[in-house]
Amino acid sequence: MKLRCTEFDQNGAVKTTAGEFLKSDFCQHHSLLPRDLRTIDTYSVYQKPTILVRPEAILVNIAHLKALLKSDMVVLFDTYGSTDSYNQSIFIYDLQERLRSQKDGLPFEFRALEAILISVTSSLQSELDILEGPVNKLLGDLEDLADIEESMNGDKLRDLLQYSKKLSKFEQDSLSIRDALEEVLDNDDDLAAMYLSDKRAGKYRAPEDHEEVELLLEAYYKQTEEIAAKASTLRQHMRSTEEIVQLILDVSRNSLMWYDIRLTIITLSATVVSGYGALFGMNLRNYFENDPYAFGLVSGLALMSGLGAFAIALRKLRTLAKIKP
Repeated sequence: MKLRCTEFDQNGAVKTTAGEFLKSDFCQHHSLLPRDLRTIDTYSVYQKPTILVRPEAILVNIAHLKALLKSDMVVLFDTYGSTDSYNQSIFIYDLQERLRSQKDGLPFEFRALEAILISVTSSLQSELDILEGPVNKLLGDLEDLADIEESMNGDKLRDLLQYSKKLSKFEQDSLSIRDALEEVLDNDDDLAAMYLSDKRAGKYRAPEDHEEVELLLEAYYKQTEEIAAKASTLRQHMRSTEEIVQLILDVSRNSLMWYDIRLTIITLSATVVSGYGALFGMNLRNYFENDPYAFGLVSGLALMSGLGAFAIALRKLRTLAKIKP
């Protein structure tokens, strides 16, 4: 198995472009174990975000970026099947600028790590902005209930479902990135071990001596948490709108049911009336043929029977409607 990657030196210059390395040789050269490379498997686009700290390197797999950070070089892995080439191009430019600049006084590995975190949070914010506009417009259309038939438009409900799925996935991705940062922040040993430049110079930090990198990670942890919170709030608004739409659909469904029941009662009444016609329409002698009042009496009786059946059924329906479930 081979890894394809691009290498940058300590000045931000590209040493190797799309170079291919055997996993065994790569592990030996960078003092890694084969299992460490599971976190940056280049043949898998969707993986759990991780920041893995090793004695001579930091392995980062967050969102669209997979990288190996050392005290004097950065290895950026190419992910087969990735479609986020635009963000990766911007990241490479920003990475090179940050590696060349030493104004902030951060060690080499922290400048590279910050470039990754900036790219990730910017990508998350851009994705949220892309979702937020159409979702707010859709929610506004659905919440305007002046025209119920328009609010019940099937296309809008279908869009609501699609955006709900996209927003749910985005929120999960944001929370997984936040959790990856939180996992490192909760481990003092890993934070102290991230000072690769100091270790290379023979200076080993105590487990509690990591304020610089902790502040760096904490800043982007808060940004990621804020983005996830915005997505969660937007999802709550969508759920509220879904509940309102469901109530309107329930009212419409109940109205249709009541209409159907009333129509059935009218049909029942008509059936009772027509029953008299069927009874007296049989080809049998009934001794009413010559009676001048028989037609009026039978018609009146049929009409009264139909009205009586209608009144009894309607009263029963009203009684059932008053019963609380």
